[in-house]
Amino acid sequence: MKVTDPERLEMLFERFCDVCLVEKEVWLEIFMPPQVEKGLIMTNVMEKYEVVIDDEEIEETLDANIPLGKAALKAAVREYKDHISFMKK
Repeated sequence: MKVTDPERLEMLFERFCDVCLVEKEVWLEIFMPPQVEKGLIMTNVMEKYEVVIDDEEIEETLDANIPLGKAALKAAVREYKDHISFMKK
């Protein structure tokens, strides 16, 4: 299921940047706490998302920006966000 909710997308883009910076490469799988409308939130349960980048050159550009730090990677992600999507597993 492709994620389209703007709030959730913003959190996923942020998490994507953080994971890439930690792993030192473009990471195509991320985990997030579940999106809960109401009720108990299980902190030990995570939702899995596949990161889909529709152009290999964009993936290479993102990868090249990782060593430049968080600001450079975030700028690249913002520039190419139309080519990056998240599929909930």
